[in-house]
Amino acid sequence: MAVLQMQRISICALKENRKAILERLQEFGAMEIDIRLEDAGGYELQDVAGSKAIFEKQAHTADHALEILQEYAPEKTGMFASLEGKPLVDPETFNKAAVRQDNYMETANRLNALEKQVAEKKASILKIRDRIQALAPWMELPVSMGYTGTRYTSCLIGTIAGSMKQEDIYRILAEYAPEIEAVDVEIISVDKDYTYIAATCLREEAQRVEEALRSGGFSRPAQTIRKVPSEYRRDLEEEAKREEGELLALQEEIAGYADHRQELRLVSDYYRIRADKYEVLGKIPQTEKTFALSGYIPACKADALIRELTEKYGAMVETEPITEEEDVPVVLKNNRFSRCVEGVLESFGLPGKDDIDPTFFTSVFYVILFGLMLSDAAYGAIVSVACGAMLLKFPRMGENMKKSIQLFFWCGLSTIVWGILFGGYFGDVVDIVSGTFFGKEITIPALWFVPLNEPMKMLMYSMLFGVIHLFTGLALKGYICLRDRRYLDFFCDCVLWFMLLLGLIGILLPTELFAGIAGQQIVLPAPVVTGAKWMAVAGAVGIVLMSGRGTKNIGVRLALGAYDLYNVTGWLSDVLSYSRLLALGLATGVIASVINQMGSMGGKSVPGVIIFIVVFIVGHTFNIGINLLGAYVHTCRLQYVEFFGKFYEGGGREFHPFHRETKYVDIKEEKELC
Repeated sequence: MAVLQMQRISICALKENRKAILERLQEFGAMEIDIRLEDAGGYELQDVAGSKAIFEKQAHTADHALEILQEYAPEKTGMFASLEGKPLVDPETFNKAAVRQDNYMETANRLNALEKQVAEKKASILKIRDRIQALAPWMELPVSMGYTGTRYTSCLIGTIAGSMKQEDIYRILAEYAPEIEAVDVEIISVDKDYTYIAATCLREEAQRVEEALRSGGFSRPAQTIRKVPSEYRRDLEEEAKREEGELLALQEEIAGYADHRQELRLVSDYYRIRADKYEVLGKIPQTEKTFALSGYIPACKADALIRELTEKYGAMVETEPITEEEDVPVVLKNNRFSRCVEGVLESFGLPGKDDIDPTFFTSVFYVILFGLMLSDAAYGAIVSVACGAMLLKFPRMGENMKKSIQLFFWCGLSTIVWGILFGGYFGDVVDIVSGTFFGKEITIPALWFVPLNEPMKMLMYSMLFGVIHLFTGLALKGYICLRDRRYLDFFCDCVLWFMLLLGLIGILLPTELFAGIAGQQIVLPAPVVTGAKWMAVAGAVGIVLMSGRGTKNIGVRLALGAYDLYNVTGWLSDVLSYSRLLALGLATGVIASVINQMGSMGGKSVPGVIIFIVVFIVGHTFNIGINLLGAYVHTCRLQYVEFFGKFYEGGGREFHPFHRETKYVDIKEEKELC
């Protein structure tokens, strides 16, 4: 449970070593670059935008080549491929990619060129198919579409809008050119939009015939083909087959590069790393002979980096203590168990300057409260076994995913413990199965008690767990005050509240009200009850007098104190919030019992067994899913609102070290910061 101490580090070295030093810092992966240009008098910045753009373009080219391979030679992946993580490569393999980058990029460029040719072939085939489709209405035409007639006759080939019959066309001719009689109209085909015709007339009357037809919507074909449509269609189909054969050859050539997939991934990550390096290089202040660099580094890593830079590159390296006004990045350092809940903490906010790292306490309470909400041993076993199997099967999964699965693994173990204490195994499935199918009811007794049978008892323990959780938060607030030597704040904001709250609890426990809720009378010795009363009074008076200690006006001070004392109702509300432990625990058990009852309605028979199995699998799958979600959400809420509200503010900034940011592979190196 710690926030790593950070130091500001400043590096000054010869300009000729700047790229080598940057590469080493990138490999080291423990320094966040934060250059203060206002301190860089006499320096200038190098324009590296062109080089950076080239590297980004090369990475994009390799990425696109991989997308092409995935389209034409898909890589087989399993159902849980997202859990596998990035493959691990050793530095020698990655350095080989750097040496052979030109060869790998030839492959990438060739794949991009092939994809362009494929696109052109597809467009060409589509165009041919469109031409074939356009020829379909003219298949019965015995002459070419460009045929104009003989020496004495003219042939008008075209379309008329709409679906018409031959007499409709003659009617148009009679209406607009009654003097013309020698016209022969042949309908080639008809569809819902056009009538395809060929009209033959004397050459000297061709113009008047065409004008008459145009009055009815006649138009000539957009393309004039010098071949008979049926012959031209055969030619187009042969051309389409040739194009499709060439397309298939191109696609097979692309698929043949499938073995180069890993090379493309390596070269893509190589150029991505170089682009990141040049982005930093463009921010570094430089002179003719030197350059300067600064940033943040965990104190535990500083000595190793300083020693290497001074001995290998002759650099001058200095570390400085962090000032109050600096926005220092935060790095958490926790044990293996607590680390799994760091994602939950980060969702709320990393520790701020005045905060402690609450990860350990959060992890303990998170696992306990989650298990208490789910509270079924069989469900917990399923969750733990599934998560444990995934952790063993996929050791290379992403860090955030691994933390989440580890968290659910521990929550599953907690659920098993609570399930055994409460006697929950798929609800009451043992009782139902034994009574329905074997004629003798067998019960696995709870080691503690059954919440469904004693809900008020469960409610009392839920509130007790809530009081412990909240008091832990208040104690952590007291620790922060003592750490910062704010002893008066410790007494006024923590001790007085403990006195008031413990006193009120001591007053409440022996009352009839509590006995009615808890179902049992608690008798405390009279001196204890009297001491509780005086402790509560002393705490309340102290809060009224001391909460407004920042002002000298006695009236304002008392008003602020009274307002702060009113916050005791907030404590009551917070404690009542833990009744959700009862609600979700009962929901899990009740739904499970209902599912078991529904499944057993078929009775002791073969169909009854089949019905039970189906209902059991479907119902409990739904129940475990919905209650896992509910337990996760409400456990987070109890941490964020009730627990953190007592001592934690958050607002810290995440540490972003300058490192090898890769997309496809992980380079084998030391990942732990300290």
